Amino acid sequence: MTWIPTKEHIKKSNIGKLMQKHQFSAYKDLWTWSVKNKETFWEETVESLNIIQDKKYKQILNIDDGITQAKWLFGAKLNIIDSCFQNDDNANAIVFQKPNEKVQKVTQKELEELVNKIANSFPNIKVQKGDTIAIDLPMTLECVAIYLAAIKAGVKVATIVDSFTPKEIKVRLNLTQPKVVFTQDFLARAHKTFPLYDKVVEANADKIVAIKTIKNKDFKLRNQDVFWDDFLSENTNFTSVKQTPQNCITILFSSGTTGEPKAIPWNHTTAIKAASDGFYHQNIQQNDVVCWPTNLGWMMGPWLIFAALVNKAAIGLYYDAPTGADFGEFVQNGKVTMLGVIPSIVKHWKNSACMESFNWDSIKNYSSTGEVSNPTEMEYLMRLANNKPVIEYCGGTEIGGGYVTSSVVQENIPSTFSTKALGSDFVLLDENHQETNKGEVFLIPPIMGLSTELLNKNHQKIYYDDTPKYHQMLRRHGDELKQLENGCFKILGRVDDAMNLGGIKVSATQIEEAINQLGFVLESAAIAVAPKDGGPAKLVVFYVEKRDAIPNVDRLKTAQKIVKTELNPLFKVADLVKIEALPRTASNKIMRRKLRDTYKS
Repeated sequence: MTWIPTKEHIKKSNIGKLMQKHQFSAYKDLWTWSVKNKETFWEETVESLNIIQDKKYKQILNIDDGITQAKWLFGAKLNIIDSCFQNDDNANAIVFQKPNEKVQKVTQKELEELVNKIANSFPNIKVQKGDTIAIDLPMTLECVAIYLAAIKAGVKVATIVDSFTPKEIKVRLNLTQPKVVFTQDFLARAHKTFPLYDKVVEANADKIVAIKTIKNKDFKLRNQDVFWDDFLSENTNFTSVKQTPQNCITILFSSGTTGEPKAIPWNHTTAIKAASDGFYHQNIQQNDVVCWPTNLGWMMGPWLIFAALVNKAAIGLYYDAPTGADFGEFVQNGKVTMLGVIPSIVKHWKNSACMESFNWDSIKNYSSTGEVSNPTEMEYLMRLANNKPVIEYCGGTEIGGGYVTSSVVQENIPSTFSTKALGSDFVLLDENHQETNKGEVFLIPPIMGLSTELLNKNHQKIYYDDTPKYHQMLRRHGDELKQLENGCFKILGRVDDAMNLGGIKVSATQIEEAINQLGFVLESAAIAVAPKDGGPAKLVVFYVEKRDAIPNVDRLKTAQKIVKTELNPLFKVADLVKIEALPRTASNKIMRRKLRDTYKS
C-alpha cells in the first residue's frame, strides 16, 4: 500500500508552503537547498516558528570554536517556554483522559497559570535559577507543567523514566544531583498499581515533592518530603528567566556502548530542532492534537511538548497503557490529528484487533519511531484511519529529533524513510570507509540540535575521534541504513553495542552485567535480532556456562527475571543460547554481528 499526496494536500502542508515560497516544484530540490543554505534555512525556520527572543541573535550560526561546538542563534537572549504559549488563551493546550473518565481539556491560559504557580513555588523548596530538579512521572498534566515551569524559571530538568528500577533511578540521580525529585505515589497501568514514590525513596533522593493520585490508599512521606498540594503557590504571574540559547534546559539519558548511560544536555536550540521537525515532517499545525505515548525520560517526551506547543497545537495524553480499546476511544473522542507510535504497539493492536471499532478519521497522519517497523503492520495502521500516511522518524537523544524521516509531500511507502531530515545531511560508509548504499550512518555537522557536550563522558571521543576521512567533518551515530533503488531508506539496526527494545535504547553491556550475576553464567553477550520480515527486535542472550553450574534451573526464566529486576520490567529476554565460547576479535571485542548471523541462520 502506497499513500500518494494530492496537489491540494501538498499545497496546504507546511513543507508545501515553503516549496511555494522558494518556487521548488520537487521536494528533493527543497531538501538540497536546506543543506546547502543551512543558515538561510534555519533563519526562515526560526521565523516560521515565531521563536520569541528578548534579544535577537547576532548570527544564526557561529562556528568560531569549530563545527563540533556550533552555536545556533548566537548572541540571543530567550527562553524557549515563551514560544510555547503563542496560541489563543482559550485554545486547547492539553487534551487528556484518565482511565474510566471522560476526556478533559486544558486551555493555554489554564496551563500557563499552572506553570507560573509551579515556577513561583520553587524558592519555597530552595530551588533557584541554575539548579537541577528531576522528574520521575508518567506523562500527565502535572508532569508537563512541572517541566515547562522549571525551564521557564531557569532550572535544569533531569528526566527519568517511570518504569526504571531504583538502581537505574539512583544512577541518574547521582549523575545530575537534583535538589528535588518530583514524582507521585503510585503508577497505574492496565488495572494494576505499582509504587513510584517508594522507588525514588529507595534510590536515595534527597528531597521529593509527591503527587497523591489514589485517595483511599495509605501513603506517607518521609520528614523531608512534601505533598504537591502543600508545595503549590497560588501566584499565577511569572516572568521567564532569559538565557543564552546554549544554556542547558534538560538532561536526558541515552544508553551507549558502556554500562553507565550518557547524560545528554539539551539547550534552547535543541527544542527548536524538535519543534521544526514536528512542523515540517509530522506537519503539525495550529490547533492540532498531537498524541505520542511516551515518557519524559525518553527524548520523545520533551520532543512531544515542544513539537506540539511551539506549533500552537495541543498535547494529547492518555493516563494508562496505549494497548487497549480505552486508548482507541481516547484517540477518537480526543480528536487526535497526529498519532505517534512504536511498532510494538501496532503489532499488539493488529493481533488483538482492539482498535478496529473506532472512528479515527480525525487523524491526518501517523509517525513511527523507536524500532524497525514491519510493512504489513504499518499498512494495517494506515487502514485504521482510512489510509493515512505513516511518517517514519529516526534520530536520537543527542540530535534532539530526526536525521532520516518521511514527509507528507512525498509518496509514503510503509516502513521506509523517504528523505533525510530538512536541514540535515548524512553519508553511508562501508567497512572500508567508502560511500555505499548500505552502511554505517555518519552525520555531517553542523545541524541544529546536535549535542556539543556530555556531562559524564568525553563528547569529542564518542562522536568525532577516529571518524573516517571525508571531504567534510563526520559525526558518528551508530545506525546502519540501506538506501533503496527508489532513493528511500530502510533501517537495518545498530553497528555498535546499543540496541532498541520496545522503543527503549539500552546498551548490551547493561544487559550483560545483569546476566553475568547469574550463578550458571561465566560470561554473556546480548544482541538484538530483527525478524526476517521486519518489525521490533527481540533480545537474545548468548552465554558460556560455568563448569560447576547448578543443574535443574530454568535458565531462561532466571535470565528474564534478573533483567526485569535489575534494568526495566519492560525488557524481555526472548531466547537464551548456550555457546562454548564467545567469538572475539584480536583485540578481545565480542563479535556481535557474527552472533546475529549465527542466530539468524
